[in-house]
Amino acid sequence: MSTTTETATPTETGILLARDDRNAEVVTVTLNKPNRKNAMSWAMWQELRAVLDEIALDPTIRIVILSGAGGSFCSGADLAAPAPRMHPLGQMEVINSVVLALHRLPKVTIARVDGDAVGAGMNLALACDLTVATERSRFSEIFVRRGLSIDCGGSWILPRLIGLHRAKELCLTGDIVSATEARQLGLLNRVVPDGALDEAMDLLVERLLLGAPIAQLVTKRLLTAGGSSSLDESLDRESMAQIDNLGSSDSTEARAAFVEKRAPRFTGAWPGRS
Repeated sequence: MSTTTETATPTETGILLARDDRNAEVVTVTLNKPNRKNAMSWAMWQELRAVLDEIALDPTIRIVILSGAGGSFCSGADLAAPAPRMHPLGQMEVINSVVLALHRLPKVTIARVDGDAVGAGMNLALACDLTVATERSRFSEIFVRRGLSIDCGGSWILPRLIGLHRAKELCLTGDIVSATEARQLGLLNRVVPDGALDEAMDLLVERLLLGAPIAQLVTKRLLTAGGSSSLDESLDRESMAQIDNLGSSDSTEARAAFVEKRAPRFTGAWPGRS
């Protein structure tokens, strides 16, 4: 990607936030603890939640890329890091709030996976709208090999992506699967050769930026809700969303661009709304 690391904002707990040097609508959130393969400490969970909240409130951001530093995406929770002085249930509530914030983020999210995405790291990647990985990347719901049950939303997202029986196999064995196998299972949008990840991400971002911002976010919500809704409920949500879309400046611009045979210039705004 063309993100400038020089302008990245480091936090005290290992999260980097950077604007793209060519398009300020794109930001990259980097898990930055390479000496631990970006394992998530308690402090990192707290800081990631704060960063996601900040991004959610920034109207200038359209696309968020979640990445890892130093040749790994995320090796899960850092079990060697100091634990907070609170009940484990309280700890899990904070972690769960991060997962919900990522799933519900009103931006298009892409997991940029190069290297291992294990345990909580795998489920953070799957919480993004799109997941792109290099051929050398590996994935595992490794929890049972650590004496733990699946968390970080894996029990919800995994069966939705690959079906119940395949999800059970991955979770009950804790097997490590290659990026190619993960793609075949339906876990990834695409796998690219090692060294080609930046180019692939640039092309994907360019394609996403061609879409209407409001329509993209509404569509994201409809698809997420659709998996647990009846057809009647989905149709009702679609109808109300479409009525709102039709009143947006983007819809007006799309119609004008079609008539004038030019590319639309979307702004993500409704007339009369700030």
